[in-house]
Amino acid sequence: MWTPTEEEKYGVVTCSFRGSVPQGLVLEIGETVQILEKCEGWYRGVSTKKPNVKGIFPANYIHLKKAIVSNRGQYETVVPLEDSIVTEVTATLQEWASLWKQLYVKHKVDLFYKLRHVMNELIDLRRQLLSGHLTQDQVREVKRHITVRLDWGNEHLGLDLVPRKDFEVVDSDQISVSDLYKMHLSSRQSVQQSTSQVDTMRPRHGETCRMPVPHHFFLSLKSFTYNTIGEDTDVFFSLYDMREGKQISERFLVRLNKNGGPRNPEKIERMCALFTDLSSKDMKRDLYIVAHVIRIGRMLLNDSKKGPAHLHYRRPYGCAVLSILDVLQSLTELKEEKDFVLKVYTCNNEGEWSQIHENIIRKSSAKYSAPSASHGLIISLQLLRGDMEQIRRENPMIFSRGLAITRKLGFPDVIMPGDIRNDLYLTLEKGDFERGGKSVQKNIEVTMYVLYADGEILKDCISLGSGEPNRSSYHSFVLYHSNSPRWGEIVKLPIPIDRFRGSHLRFEFRHCSTKDKGEKKLFGFAFSPLMRDDGTTLSDDIHELYVYKCDENSTFNNHALYLGLPCCKEDYNGCPNVPSSLIFQRSTKESFFISTQLSSTKLTQNVDLLALLKWKAFPDRIMDILGRLRHVSGEEIVKFLQDILDTLFVILDDNTEKYGLLVFQSLVFIINLLRDIKYFHFRPVMDTYIQKHFAGALAYKELIRCLKWYMDCSAELIRQDHIQEAMRALEYLFKFIVQSRILYSRATCGMEEEQFRSSIQELFHSIRFVLSLDSRNSETLLFTQAALLNSFPTIFDELLQMFTVQEVAEFVRGTLGSMPSTVHIGQSMDVVKLQSIARTVDSRLFSFSESRRILLPVVLHHIHLHLRQQKELLICSGILGSIFSIVKTSSLEADVLEEVEMMVESLLDVLLQTLLTIMSKSHAQEAGEYVSCLLSLLRQMCDTHYQHLLDNFQSKDELKEFLLKIFCVFRNLMKMSVFPRDWMVMRLLTSNVIVTTVQYLSSALHKNFTETDFDFKVWNSYFSLAVLFINQPSLQLEIITSAKRKKILDKYGDMRVMMAYELFSMWQNLGEHKIHFIPGMIGPFLGVTLVPQPEVRNIMIPIFHDMMDWEQRKNGNFKQVEAELIDKLDSMVSEGKGDESYRELFGLLLLEKIEQETWRETGISFVTSVTRLMERLLDYRDCMKGEETENKKVGCTVNLMNFYKSEINKEEMYIRYIHKLCDMHLQAENYTEAAFTLLLYCELLQWEERPLREFLHYPPQTEWQRKEGLCRKIIHYFSKGKSWEFGIPLCRELACQYESLYDYQSLSWIRKMEASYYDSIMEQQRLEPEFFRVGFYGRKFPFFLRNKEYVCRGHDYERLEAFQQRMLSEFPQAVAMQHPNHPDDTILQCDAQYLQIYAVTPIPDCMDVLQMDRVPDRVKSFYRVNNVRKFRYDRPFHKGPKDKENEFKSLWIERTTLTLTHSLPGISRWFEVERRELVEVSPLENAIQVVENKNQELRALIGQYQHKQVHGNINLLSMCLNGVIDAAVNGGIARYQEAFFDKDYITKHPGDAEKIAQLKELMQEQVHILGVGLAVHEKFVHPEMRPLHKKLIDQFQMMRASLYHEFPGLDKLSPACSGSSTPRGSVLASHSPVSPESLKMTHRHSPMNLMGTGRHSSSSLSSHASSEAGNMVMLGDGSVGEAPEDLYHHMQASPSSSSLSSTHSAPSQMIASAPSSARGSPSLPDKYRHAREMMLLLPTHRDRPSSAMYPAAILENGQLPNFQPALFQQVIGACKPCSDPNLSVAEKAVPAAPSSWSLDSGAREAQPFLSAHMGRILAPPVPPRSLLHGHYSLHFDTFHHPLGDTPPALPARTLRKSPLHPIPASPTSPQSGLDGSNSTLSGSASSGVSSLSESNFGHPSEAPPRTDTMDSMPSQAWHADEDLEPPYLPVHYSLSESAVLDSIKAQPCRSHSAPGCVIPQDPMDPPALPPKPYHPRLPALEHDEGVLLREEADRPRGLHRKASLPPGSTKEEQARLAWEHGRGEQ
Repeated sequence: MWTPTEEEKYGVVTCSFRGSVPQGLVLEIGETVQILEKCEGWYRGVSTKKPNVKGIFPANYIHLKKAIVSNRGQYETVVPLEDSIVTEVTATLQEWASLWKQLYVKHKVDLFYKLRHVMNELIDLRRQLLSGHLTQDQVREVKRHITVRLDWGNEHLGLDLVPRKDFEVVDSDQISVSDLYKMHLSSRQSVQQSTSQVDTMRPRHGETCRMPVPHHFFLSLKSFTYNTIGEDTDVFFSLYDMREGKQISERFLVRLNKNGGPRNPEKIERMCALFTDLSSKDMKRDLYIVAHVIRIGRMLLNDSKKGPAHLHYRRPYGCAVLSILDVLQSLTELKEEKDFVLKVYTCNNEGEWSQIHENIIRKSSAKYSAPSASHGLIISLQLLRGDMEQIRRENPMIFSRGLAITRKLGFPDVIMPGDIRNDLYLTLEKGDFERGGKSVQKNIEVTMYVLYADGEILKDCISLGSGEPNRSSYHSFVLYHSNSPRWGEIVKLPIPIDRFRGSHLRFEFRHCSTKDKGEKKLFGFAFSPLMRDDGTTLSDDIHELYVYKCDENSTFNNHALYLGLPCCKEDYNGCPNVPSSLIFQRSTKESFFISTQLSSTKLTQNVDLLALLKWKAFPDRIMDILGRLRHVSGEEIVKFLQDILDTLFVILDDNTEKYGLLVFQSLVFIINLLRDIKYFHFRPVMDTYIQKHFAGALAYKELIRCLKWYMDCSAELIRQDHIQEAMRALEYLFKFIVQSRILYSRATCGMEEEQFRSSIQELFHSIRFVLSLDSRNSETLLFTQAALLNSFPTIFDELLQMFTVQEVAEFVRGTLGSMPSTVHIGQSMDVVKLQSIARTVDSRLFSFSESRRILLPVVLHHIHLHLRQQKELLICSGILGSIFSIVKTSSLEADVLEEVEMMVESLLDVLLQTLLTIMSKSHAQEAGEYVSCLLSLLRQMCDTHYQHLLDNFQSKDELKEFLLKIFCVFRNLMKMSVFPRDWMVMRLLTSNVIVTTVQYLSSALHKNFTETDFDFKVWNSYFSLAVLFINQPSLQLEIITSAKRKKILDKYGDMRVMMAYELFSMWQNLGEHKIHFIPGMIGPFLGVTLVPQPEVRNIMIPIFHDMMDWEQRKNGNFKQVEAELIDKLDSMVSEGKGDESYRELFGLLLLEKIEQETWRETGISFVTSVTRLMERLLDYRDCMKGEETENKKVGCTVNLMNFYKSEINKEEMYIRYIHKLCDMHLQAENYTEAAFTLLLYCELLQWEERPLREFLHYPPQTEWQRKEGLCRKIIHYFSKGKSWEFGIPLCRELACQYESLYDYQSLSWIRKMEASYYDSIMEQQRLEPEFFRVGFYGRKFPFFLRNKEYVCRGHDYERLEAFQQRMLSEFPQAVAMQHPNHPDDTILQCDAQYLQIYAVTPIPDCMDVLQMDRVPDRVKSFYRVNNVRKFRYDRPFHKGPKDKENEFKSLWIERTTLTLTHSLPGISRWFEVERRELVEVSPLENAIQVVENKNQELRALIGQYQHKQVHGNINLLSMCLNGVIDAAVNGGIARYQEAFFDKDYITKHPGDAEKIAQLKELMQEQVHILGVGLAVHEKFVHPEMRPLHKKLIDQFQMMRASLYHEFPGLDKLSPACSGSSTPRGSVLASHSPVSPESLKMTHRHSPMNLMGTGRHSSSSLSSHASSEAGNMVMLGDGSVGEAPEDLYHHMQASPSSSSLSSTHSAPSQMIASAPSSARGSPSLPDKYRHAREMMLLLPTHRDRPSSAMYPAAILENGQLPNFQPALFQQVIGACKPCSDPNLSVAEKAVPAAPSSWSLDSGAREAQPFLSAHMGRILAPPVPPRSLLHGHYSLHFDTFHHPLGDTPPALPARTLRKSPLHPIPASPTSPQSGLDGSNSTLSGSASSGVSSLSESNFGHPSEAPPRTDTMDSMPSQAWHADEDLEPPYLPVHYSLSESAVLDSIKAQPCRSHSAPGCVIPQDPMDPPALPPKPYHPRLPALEHDEGVLLREEADRPRGLHRKASLPPGSTKEEQARLAWEHGRGEQ
């Protein structure tokens, strides 16, 4: 049964509870719980962390604590009953815990460890407090430590400052705002002090009079460890000041026996002393604890013969020291005893014994030695603080141990009355004695007695040290064999005061013989009286005493015998006639020295003081004695203060008339002496004296009389020093007067009361008289008045003892009122006057409401005057603060209302004025003081006060002025941050006061200034204030911790909501005047609605509807509201305000309101566009503030910019974002994009002289100037981005302007700039970028990307994989889609992010430029990839049944064309796709494009070679011809013939007749071009390469023969191969014109791009798919897959292939966006995955537009193709130089650009197929060579990779379908990188992929290593003289060439196989290749020829021809195989 708990209400969780039971409450250890019910060992309740969640938990997991329960029942509150500081520590530590961990995360390690230390200390201190075992003082000290640490931590963690009073957190409701402000200040100071020195004692206010705290050392001797002395010892401890060289304390004596224990058994564990009364100054001295060890025993320790055993001497043994400064720090921190070991040293020379301690301290080690390591004193020390009473209370245990109090030799800082002391300290200094006929020096012992006047030896008047009883005699220690001993031993003589006078000291000197008898022989004595004849004590000095001779027989019974003798020199001078016949003769050669120091409160050494104290003995000298008192030292006066005062008042009573004035002056002198800082702490002594010891009952009359006389004299006297002194002594004079009157009244039962009162009245008249005198001309009078005013407030308390509060208040009012009201008396007097008022206000008198009613008007009057004139503001604020503090504490009294009313009338207006003045000067401290005063006043005001205030205004103008002032002050308060950020308590209180005041004042504003008297200024001020208030940082509760938020809400509520309601109601009250605040208040109100408080938003958003409505009524539209709202929304959202929920709420609330309106349509449209703008702004802000990538930021900015321009037409905002975007581009070094961005602004400007205002960073200037500056900047950016073509039109535009203005200097400059740009275009290398299409699908993407597709211009060298990784890192949540298909709705609408990425090919706009013959390739390269708006990618697929014999019949291309919103490059690196078109290219059209591309390529290459005058390297031509002819022979063109010239095909496709004819023409043209090519080859072929040429002729004949069936007259058409020259025209007559389709097919050429979709990428008969199609393959069953050929197009060094194999090529663009092979392709069956992943291990191709969607070589059975070993040998191993059908011939001539890993010219790591991967030529990278001008192919249409610093090639033209007759020759002959390096050229460069004949296979063992790669090519292979050809020559066909061809053709083909092993020699030995990283090998596969031929038709032809030849096979063998294969096919 659950029952409510009665006692168990609050507890702490001691063990974490997981809540594993039904209704269980999860609790963490350390949480606190509030318990509601209990049941059988379980509690039910809530955690204070989550008060809304109730649950059950085990009772034994909870430690119960006492608590106070209020409001018992369902809503009860529980407060733990513990010290508030404990609660604070708990809460603070919990708050720090999370912040502390964050410090580590943020690498603030130093603070992390410091804070951990402080937290541990706090936990420990909290534990001490909770233990309950501490004394009150200890509790106070612990609390002090806690608060210092709490404040330190809060300061360093940036938390709020906690205001405290006496270590407790103050409640701001209980004190005035002024006090709260002061507490904040003092807390801040204490934090700053603790930061610098965590444990310093804080100076507390009002403690200047505090008694100084004495320090005490507690010392306890634990043991003396020694084994060697074996005698009793005395150990003397004392404090020694090394700097002064003197002992400063008495000695503490410990007597030990020979075993080291105490001689007195009762002393065990009690050998301890307290060295008392050390001042703070003493603690800073260089103090040491010195221990002297004196042994008592034989003369010599180790010699038993020296002296008899029964005689014991005191003999010096050793000394030990300990520096107090060294141990003080640890003692201060420890607060308990700490042990130390003091090592004991012995003196090497006894004569220096008196200095041993100094020698040890100075470390003069030659003068002392350590007898053994074991000798040491173990002592413990403890430092205690406080007076003796406090020490006794706090440490009772110490005093129970028989503690020896060991005093200072002098007086402590304070001598309290009743502290009687009478000690004479005597130091035995030294003696000088005669040898006395002895052969050795004496062993002298001194014995001292104290004798009274009657000769009696005084008992127990000698103390060797504290801790042992006093003695009657003293025996000095004996120094062995020393006639001049130095003792330096201090003895205390505590002689009773009554025995002091007449006593004397006698010193007896004995020689201690070490002979057998060992007796001590007396040989002399000395003596000294203690007091002089004049009554003064022996002076503190060294005294030389006369030594008188005597012996053992001499008697001292009659001391009068020697007392009559002179004791010293001074004495001798006083009595020169001493008879010489006396018994005692003075030994003139001997002397004895002592020094004395008196510490006595009863005895003095000052003659004048003694005379005063004994004035009755000299009645005639009293006047003189009183006069001489001024010359007595202050120390003596304070020492005998009580006696002196008693004496003075006795003299006064004796003869008032005669001595009155002198006694008064003496009293004033003594009182003022105590004002001296040195004696300030003697004031308590004076107070004690007045209260307890003063007995002058009649003194008051004379004191009043003298005081009044002084006052009255002040007008006449010139010198007023004594008057000023009397004024300064006023406080104590009044104390004496009042106490005297009380004593008199007590004695006489109140007689003469009226006389006393009237005398005081008269005295006050005199005081007023002094103050009313005009002191402007008299400085002395000014000082008198100042002294009087300073002392005046101190007398109130005394007067209150005799008069009522009202009477005293009237006295004070009269006095303060007598001061001149003007402020111009002089600044110093103003200050004194105000200080006097301040002290009046601080006095006890002012705390009585009766006195305040009287005094407040005069005080306020003076303050008002000063504030009006802005004088002494700080003092005035202090006075006001005190007044408010007093009023607040007594705020329950009815009188307070009247007082507040008085202050409101007098102060409110002037306070506001003062604050406005101060705030304008930004005086922070003064502002803080006055703000706290104003807030105090406003807080005290209630309804009636406000009512009176508002009623008291005479006119509306006055009210208006007041409202404007107070609103202005409030606004400044919030703007200026008068209070620091961490003063949260103060800031919240300020806000509370403001909101309350505004609520009172708003009704007055509404009532007085709404209707006819509407005043815009006041209303505007009010609205501004309200807006500022709601936006205050301190009120934004969302950003603070929940605990703090709860505390604030509980205390104040959400003040923003209160103010918002107030604001809304005031807005509604405006009525028709609302229009005045449109559009002015839109921005401020918008700021309010953006505050993240739902209620504030709900209240304020409808105001916008109101504004729209009013403007609609007035203007018929709401354009102003619209414009302003959009303008302000932008700046506020970018500042971080607003969120998604605000956007939704804004739309919802306004649309709901607008629904009812007539202007609904325009309203809804406006609200919709604003919410859309907000959406974009929020996206923009999130991008900017987050660590987002450049792409996102640019995208956001462009999106927002376009919105401003196109949707809401805000030009200024548009321009702002143009510049933001430009800055982003510059930061990312996208200079071209930056230029295009800035161009947008430039285009908005005209060439006009219209003046423009200052805007952004532009100065005020004309439009022309701004446009010119922009143009120059844009041109500069285009230049930096290497986009000179874009800069040139701007140069021309500027030139035109300069020319029109005849500004020839600028014109010259711009023309030169333009010319330099043309140079740059022709000379500088530029990279061609890749383009990627990216789709962003899913709702999680930012608004501007969501479900859109973009094309992005890649960075330099960026390939698909890198781009894909970049995109995935930008969107880490995104998933890469693995297919190119358009996503369906499920993906578009899901809450996720999907990325779809593939490469696309640009379709240039400027086709004309690209088709012009004479345009240099560098220029074409630019136009191919710039100003591009259309892009495409191709996907091959089979339509209908797939023909396994010839796949080309059904191989279609799906071509997608993307059109962007803007051309690239532009203002961004990417633009959105605007339109997509999808067309299908038929197999026939594809074939036409492939053949056409190859023809163009051949034409261009042949044109470059045909007119070379010198023999050059023609390997490139050889390879190209070989590739085409070989492919044709081995079935390339034949496949097209089979597919499209077949009768079945023609009959089925009657519409294709024209296209078939076109294909035929192209094939004929190819044959003709090949003939010309062979003729050129014949001309330049190297003799050693002739066999290759013959082989080519052979194969060409075969090719022609294979085409005879289709083209019967073909042999007549080829002049190169037939005897007759046929005119070219006839051949070309049937060529169809260039179709639009073929125009579209003209794509970019990139030297790096082996598989580039835009390039003409196959031989005439290879690659039946176009180059775009060349990357995507079909699996055998028609599903999409990869052919090995694709892989090798990317990576293989030797991509020769027949036409058939290309059937499987796939477009590179379709490569999946998966960044690596790790991403599985969902569309691939599992059986293909392994092979795909394996292939992905190969490096990807550098410059294909992208890697394929499925970059794996997969065959139909899912296995990797059977690569023959030779293939791998070549692909991965030797990397033979060879050709790629997808490269134009010209491209292949390019030397590789140096890669990042091959910049040296020596051997480099030729990583396998990295050359292909990096997009190089088909060989390992070539080191950069210093090539001469023109050695690059000039057909590099898009060559843009910088190749070192080589100069660019001269312009060359390429042909496109021009007649072959004038094939243009290149002015420079490109050199192949393969010069003389290919031993197996036969068939190695066929284009396309060869069919697999038996010649393709060999055994790996046959393959010797290759060294003839491009790496090994010597630089001499490049010839320098080949660029001398004329630029353009017609083609000549020589008869001999034709004849040769014909004759060759006539012979049988087989006889022309090339001879074996024809290897041209390099000019020098090539360097060996570097080792390859890895060589994968596959087993050799053996197939017989028949199998091969059968498989040929259905195998994907993925292997290049080059790869299919074993590297070791001879040329002859290869030729034979090729020929046989060709025959077989025919």
